[in-house]
Amino acid sequence: MAISPVVAARAASVAPDLPMVRARLDNGLRVVLAPDASAAVVAVAVTYDVGIRSEPEGRTGFAHLFEHLMFQGSEHIGKTEHFTYVQGAGGTLNGTTRMDYTNYYEMLPAQALELALFLEADRMRSVRLTQENLENQVAVVKEEIRVNVLNRPYGGFPWLLLPPVLFETFPNAHDGYGDFRDLEAATIADAESFFERYYAPANAALSIAGDVDVDAALALVERHFSTIAPRPAPPRPSFAEPPPTRERRGMHVDPLAPQPALAVGYRLPDPLEALDEFLPFVLLIEALAEGDASRLQRRLVQRDRLVTDIAAGIGVMGGATDGRDPTPLIVQARHPATTGTEDVLAALDDEFARVTALGLEDGELQRLQARWVGRYLRRIDHVMARAQTLGVQELQRGRPELLTELPALIAAVDAERVQRAAAGLRPDARAVLELRGGAA
Repeated sequence: MAISPVVAARAASVAPDLPMVRARLDNGLRVVLAPDASAAVVAVAVTYDVGIRSEPEGRTGFAHLFEHLMFQGSEHIGKTEHFTYVQGAGGTLNGTTRMDYTNYYEMLPAQALELALFLEADRMRSVRLTQENLENQVAVVKEEIRVNVLNRPYGGFPWLLLPPVLFETFPNAHDGYGDFRDLEAATIADAESFFERYYAPANAALSIAGDVDVDAALALVERHFSTIAPRPAPPRPSFAEPPPTRERRGMHVDPLAPQPALAVGYRLPDPLEALDEFLPFVLLIEALAEGDASRLQRRLVQRDRLVTDIAAGIGVMGGATDGRDPTPLIVQARHPATTGTEDVLAALDDEFARVTALGLEDGELQRLQARWVGRYLRRIDHVMARAQTLGVQELQRGRPELLTELPALIAAVDAERVQRAAAGLRPDARAVLELRGGAA
């Protein structure tokens, strides 16, 4: 099936035409600006090249714990005052910890840009690390784990439970939320070392999107960030590990789960070094599991009634293009106790084989591309998502332009490439995690 010139043209035409300006301060901080005066708001994101995969053995959950500590005050800002200032100016803010990065972000009225830059620069320069703050945030993170994992049905499924089955090395397989013993053993010295190593300007990207004047914004960036002392960015280790050569199985019992569940993981091509091989899997997921008309929904939910719901996605924590190798494709489903694991796996294999053998239906590729592009453009239309995406793409690829290039790249994926992607979902190279409910 040929590439649709209509889809390609539409993808290129509807992608936002955003001017982008890149700079680099003497201390190594990378800066990306994407001015857009369509709304009088501005978003600021600081993305650090440190995530769950970076935390040392014996300190599981430390990257996320440190994200909490970054909100506990800095040289000129008191504890939790970051929230007070941003919200008082009419803005919103948050931070997230992912497998390969941690970011902090604010969205405010455009005239409050300098406030956001001052706050981010102040904690990049000198976060307030005290024993009181550390103990308090360890307690907060432990309570998060109780609420989100230990005391919730399907807590940690599959993002915490599947990696130890799919991967073998500590960076890829360990519990990124954290073991209580590791969290309690964390010290101020650990935190200071982590900050010194990973929170250097040269290990970060500052991205600004929205209603900004480029020259004025760059002058503000220089004013607030250039005085931060330079430190070398740490060498980034490779987290790559050989793909599995056999099927791997794991079992987890969840006393709170009302019915069994299943997660199946497959390794994907490197999203940074092999983007052309990676992108067909983005569309394959659209075909398999997005919407009631998708193949797995029709087959496993509607026709055979093997499962009650099914979903698929890329990455342990989501995000099709914001992670490094190794990255998995994960299919997850909940099913009645009367359905066996092998029944679900056989149906999955059959649907993958069907795409491999027969390819996509007439017009299916164009529908998949249009749906993905539409959803993507709706997301990056939000200035906060735009700033975050720019920061990640600058940090990981050195190409913030990928923000606007992705629709055309997706439109250039032909049906044969999707067909070949389906052939890569092999039963002899997958990880299978069974979750049994309390009543099982």
